[in-house]
Amino acid sequence: MDATDVTALLMAWSKGDEAAGTPLMDAVYDELRQLARAHLRRERSDQSLPATALVHEAYVRLVDQRHVQWQNRAHFFAIAARIMRRLLVDRARTRDAAKRGAAITVPLTDFDPSIPAPQPDLLELDIALDKLSALDARQGRLVELRFFGGLTVEEAAEVLEVAPITVKRDWALARTWLYRELRGGRA
Repeated sequence: MDATDVTALLMAWSKGDEAAGTPLMDAVYDELRQLARAHLRRERSDQSLPATALVHEAYVRLVDQRHVQWQNRAHFFAIAARIMRRLLVDRARTRDAAKRGAAITVPLTDFDPSIPAPQPDLLELDIALDKLSALDARQGRLVELRFFGGLTVEEAAEVLEVAPITVKRDWALARTWLYRELRGGRA
């Protein structure tokens, strides 16, 4: 099913067409699982949450988003990415509260390959991303879309309603800012 079909199902679903829910989930389920797997690969090796469980929990929360006027497929996956981020951060907070000192490691990629990338704790990344969002909301949203949502430059541009060149510039600036923030202000 292509993006246009998914968009049509999303719009029908948000207008109350219950029959659109099943074909919509059939259309996006595999992609949601790939997104969940990507998130879980970044976690600790002793992570016990399966991708299917993350997708199902995200789905339950997506169903609660019925009041959202879905714009398109990219918008749907942007919301799904935000929900998965919240689920993983909440899970990490709960686990850290239970096991002080245990941390989830998240590799950040797309930095200068000659500089070793930091391996931040998911909670540290979440705090840094919140700080970035306070400084520049669009850059914070972009990191969420690209890093947590797996959206391409073009898809992120569509969601943010900016040109792809703006996304590329913001992506470079946001990665640099996060890299410095996660290294404690050191270059």
